[in-house]
Amino acid sequence: MTASSTDVCPVHGGRDDRKSAALATANVKPKPGAEVVAGFEDVRRVLRSQAMRQAGAGQDEDRDDLTQSSVFFLDGEDHKRRRTAIAKFFTPKVIATRHRTVMERTADELMAMLRADRGGRLDDVSFRMTVAVAAEIVGLTNSNQLRMAKRIKRSLIGTELGNHTGLRRSVMQVLVGVHALNFMVQDVLPAVRARRKERREDVISHLLDEEYSNQQILIECMTYAVAGMVTTREFIVMAAWHLFDDDALRARFVAGDEADQLAILEEILRIEPVAAMLHRRATEETPLPSGTLAEGEVVALSIRDANLDEATVGECPHALDPDRATKVRMVGAYMSFGDGSHRCPGANVALHESRVFLDKLMKLPGLELVRPPTMTWNDGIMSYELRDAVVSCDA
Repeated sequence: MTASSTDVCPVHGGRDDRKSAALATANVKPKPGAEVVAGFEDVRRVLRSQAMRQAGAGQDEDRDDLTQSSVFFLDGEDHKRRRTAIAKFFTPKVIATRHRTVMERTADELMAMLRADRGGRLDDVSFRMTVAVAAEIVGLTNSNQLRMAKRIKRSLIGTELGNHTGLRRSVMQVLVGVHALNFMVQDVLPAVRARRKERREDVISHLLDEEYSNQQILIECMTYAVAGMVTTREFIVMAAWHLFDDDALRARFVAGDEADQLAILEEILRIEPVAAMLHRRATEETPLPSGTLAEGEVVALSIRDANLDEATVGECPHALDPDRATKVRMVGAYMSFGDGSHRCPGANVALHESRVFLDKLMKLPGLELVRPPTMTWNDGIMSYELRDAVVSCDA
């Protein structure tokens, strides 16, 4: 089971390297009536079970037309078919060839911008990185990317709707619709028109082959904006923060090869997962290592606790140890990208673009963290948000 924050680690003296732990403790809340599942093996069993269905973020709503749902929010055979169809955009070969080229080029451009300005806001620069990579994969390449990034950022106020009620919520819903329409007209439709004339190797071309409507394509694009741009932006800033605050870790990252750099990033992600909690509903009685779920029961899967389960991750679970996964023979990110049929399809993309960006950033001459990020919480996506971190570097 998970280790208590009061446990004393015999190796690291009770060291706790987490930066978002207190914020998450104060804000992570399961849905009313949901039982929290925290053990690693229990969480993995639930996520891999065919008897479980998604139960969070509006999943309890009746959906007569499943075509109006993004593939990320489907279950069963319809999800399997559509998930298999997009898997080709996230294979290791595609990442190493086409996506890697975009990552390297974009990161070089952003580093040149930082040097020209002698620094900048880390959340803004990293967001431009994630937008460029996700846009290439999705196919949003027929409009100005800097302006598109701003439009997407405005549209994402929709993730905060759950924090408001009454008139304020109604006003925000109107604003969400206006921003989504602007994103559709300025970015999605130009990309769709271009691909109707000539298909490319991207998601929008695939959706057109599947005869998706413009509205359906917009839904997918908005979903990828949250999954592929926003969450990766938060992780890049969090990882940079850890590297800035630990000279030895930063030196190892800068000197390390790709495999070692990825191991460092996965370990940071283990103790600072962007998604804190997932919800699932049992469609039939489901046995778990610690007990049995009844049919219809809703469980809240604590990703943060699962990643700290000492029985799986080893001793001193709160300490950042890049060699941990090798020692315990586990996949380094543990539950940070989920598991089972809904495991994040872009996990490797997120890790590789983060590595490319941070590798180039940490090698900038005279690089310093002038101002650490301000950390807040987004209830809509159950995630920390890091803003206003400022870095400086030599021109």
